[in-house]
Amino acid sequence: MQLKKLFNPLLLAGLFASCTSIAQTQVIYNANGYTPLYQGGIHTFSTLVIKNGKVVKTGDDTLKNTFPDATLIDAKGNTLLPGLIDAHGHVIGLGDNLSQLDVRGAKSVEEITAKLEQFAKNKQGWLLGRGWNQELWSNTRFPTAKDLDKVVNDRPVVLSRVDSHAIWVNSKALELAGITAATQAPDGGEIIKDEFGNPTGIFIDKAESLITQHMSAPSKQAISDSLDAAGAHLLSLGITSTHDAGIDKTTWEVYKARSEQGDLPLRIVAMLSAASPDLEYMLKAGRYQDAESFMSIRSVKVYADGALGSRGAALIDDYADRKNHHGLMLETQAKLEELFTLSFKNGFSANTHAIGDKANKVVLDAYQNVFKQTGGMLLRNRIEHAQIVTPDDIPRFKALKIIPSMQPVHATSDMHMAEQRLTDDQLQGAYAWQTFLQQGSVIAAGSDYPVELANPFDGLYSAITRMDHNKLPENGWRAAEVLSREQALRAFTLGGAYAAHQEFKIGSLENSKWADFILVDKDYFKVPVDEIYKTQVLQTWIAGELRFKKE
Repeated sequence: MQLKKLFNPLLLAGLFASCTSIAQTQVIYNANGYTPLYQGGIHTFSTLVIKNGKVVKTGDDTLKNTFPDATLIDAKGNTLLPGLIDAHGHVIGLGDNLSQLDVRGAKSVEEITAKLEQFAKNKQGWLLGRGWNQELWSNTRFPTAKDLDKVVNDRPVVLSRVDSHAIWVNSKALELAGITAATQAPDGGEIIKDEFGNPTGIFIDKAESLITQHMSAPSKQAISDSLDAAGAHLLSLGITSTHDAGIDKTTWEVYKARSEQGDLPLRIVAMLSAASPDLEYMLKAGRYQDAESFMSIRSVKVYADGALGSRGAALIDDYADRKNHHGLMLETQAKLEELFTLSFKNGFSANTHAIGDKANKVVLDAYQNVFKQTGGMLLRNRIEHAQIVTPDDIPRFKALKIIPSMQPVHATSDMHMAEQRLTDDQLQGAYAWQTFLQQGSVIAAGSDYPVELANPFDGLYSAITRMDHNKLPENGWRAAEVLSREQALRAFTLGGAYAAHQEFKIGSLENSKWADFILVDKDYFKVPVDEIYKTQVLQTWIAGELRFKKE
């Protein structure tokens, strides 16, 4: 079985001295248990019986008398839920982010440069950070290299925007990369320039590579360390399985090696990056899954457009706040069809990033064409984000069996900015979770960490309320699309499992599924709605093994 690499073995021994092997039967009792059921509805229980890491039965507390030789574990009345599944994150990016400069939530350029100045004192070489968002500043214009030069001018600085679709660099980075007024952006990218044609220090989407290609690639050990850091963080939030949206060859090699060694921190469903020059090599190696479903690799992450915050999301009509600008398609429809065909012929599904309404339309057209010529409709292909979709295109998801892989917290993070970027007509199909569900689509919910915080209870709260943590706007933003508590929980459990072809293995606590579950300090179904995002995870279990315990 997978080793408890991230958990203190002495603590585990002290807590459950008799629970040294999951081959034993374990009975978790005195729990306030809830699980969605594959066939629909919510099942409640107080006792969970586990053997060999899998669910045997759930029921009331009399069940423990049926298993007299079992190890008994008192849940102390806490709420027990299935382990939560984040269907869209970036595992190594999250691990890296934990050791880089974090400027998320900064309210001004000055706040960021002050943090950078302190950060630079203890770092050598390239200075990397993430999280800036000009929409939070009083002056919402993009910043410049000169702003960074004031505090660091002797080393290159690269700060990723919160959505990862733009970078902000200093003049040293421009110099090392040889960027001048004559430098042209690649297709699918934009270099922001001043009125004299000089680069300002902002690079959007594919233009980022003009800078990042000069940075050293991380070692396998660095990737493995980031995996451990991210894994520990996700486990503390109650996430037992995560889908990693786009990995390169080195990460692919690390993941498979860690899987074979049996020391992955949590379940990972990895998507091969279509941007990798090694894509065909990885596809030819075939799909991968270990015996215990800790590592699954059977899909390709394709990139169609940019993000709304950096005005890179591809729109049919102009941006409301930038006339004659429609965003950026990162690939042509022909290239998308080529990538889909390559994926399908190798037995891999295609999970395509599409945020703007044009991108979603082009991607749907590409899927439709390839399905007719090559097949592949039954591979559970996905559109990642599906944020701005025309009402006419929403039914096509169902007709083409495309899974909308959506991140509820994006709606509450984006709502004010989206109202500036888009007209009311453009917003008619925006973040349309309830519309997708009502037509019979399966939503796979996630967070898009580290673009957003990874806490799934933030996502559950956003899905149920469409309000920020101050309960604004009152009654929710475009509230017709809110989800019920049951719908939201299903999207963060069985929805993600279904999208990964794992609905009969994880996602609910039903007979013969892996015993992935969490204990939390609040009753998800009964607490006031504004308490949901405050939920604390007390314990996280995977396959009947304790992986995290809150100190």
